[in-house]
Amino acid sequence: MTFDIKQEKAAAWFKILRGNICAEFEAIEREAPQDLYPGEAGKFVYEDWSRKIENGGGGTGGMLRGRVFEKCGVHISVVKGEFTAEMQKSVPGAADDPRFWAAGISLIAHMVNPRIPAVHMNTRYIVTTQDWFGGGADLTPTLWRERRADTQDAAAFHGGMKTACDAHKVANYPRFKEWCDEYFHLAHRDEPRGIGGIFYDRHNSGDWDADFAFTQDVGRHFLKTYATIARRRMMEPWTAEERAEQLEIRGRYVEFNLLYDRGTTFGLKTGGNVKTILSSMPPVVTWS
Repeated sequence: MTFDIKQEKAAAWFKILRGNICAEFEAIEREAPQDLYPGEAGKFVYEDWSRKIENGGGGTGGMLRGRVFEKCGVHISVVKGEFTAEMQKSVPGAADDPRFWAAGISLIAHMVNPRIPAVHMNTRYIVTTQDWFGGGADLTPTLWRERRADTQDAAAFHGGMKTACDAHKVANYPRFKEWCDEYFHLAHRDEPRGIGGIFYDRHNSGDWDADFAFTQDVGRHFLKTYATIARRRMMEPWTAEERAEQLEIRGRYVEFNLLYDRGTTFGLKTGGNVKTILSSMPPVVTWS
């Protein structure tokens, strides 16, 4: 299979997954009880963007600001160009040829109800003189008492990610779970960003179809698992004190994304769309 066919299949899947996620999240908006979530159900607003360089590709940003999803971004992109001299040193295959192609989907959801955890998911396919998949998903509860490994939400989310991995010989759930814990760690506070999930990068087993099938299942199981958590939790009322906790924990999210997140760095250093890259920032946040 040529790179061209692989690229077409990957880009088409990320668009399909975006559509499925957005449809499900809009359904949750419609289902939310009016006594807890007054007003009209939110809908995604889409905005196309192009890279500033000629023939550099672009993407579509999708933003939902609603009754349940206070701020949710679901973005897809297909970009190409050349890595800077700095990035050529650290990206596999770029030292031989600086040209690259990349496609992916990226999602972040910050919820109105502090009892519904925030969540992040992204999967991507990158081509230089080499090619690989990467991505994962992680859950960030926004109440201190929920930031433990023994909660119902944690069990459900990790169970979904384990199911996605266990169905594929090319995946390694224990390693990807450990990798997630290592990656989503705030070194300056010596604490995790959330309760983890899975993370994998530069994944090329030598069987492209198997790697692609696994990456697809990460997206499918993420959607099924998180939608179930959100629907169950959105029926619970919350207090002003819990909202204050949520805003403080959101500060941890901002710190990680600006200091450590590879996706943020990759997007900004390759001429990506700043608006969609920084849409991961929560709409309201506090620092004590």
